[in-house]
Amino acid sequence: MAERAMQTRNKVLDDLSQLMTNAMGVAQGARTEAETAFNSMIDRWLADRDLVTREEFDAVRAMAQKAREENEALKARIDALEAKAK
Repeated sequence: MAERAMQTRNKVLDDLSQLMTNAMGVAQGARTEAETAFNSMIDRWLADRDLVTREEFDAVRAMAQKAREENEALKARIDALEAKAK
């Protein structure tokens, strides 16, 4: 009789454990789905505001820096040519 009660108790604990594991899986799935939906909403919101990404900003900044350096080199070359011409 005690053995049967122990088996029943173990079955109840096993069932409870399985239920908790399933509940955790559902909660994790809901969390992942909510995060995905939130990230999509934020991406749409940012796209609607015509904002640039960090990568785009860095690329334009690098192009501007290169253009500044080229302008300085050309100015120095023009100044040297003008000085030579005098």
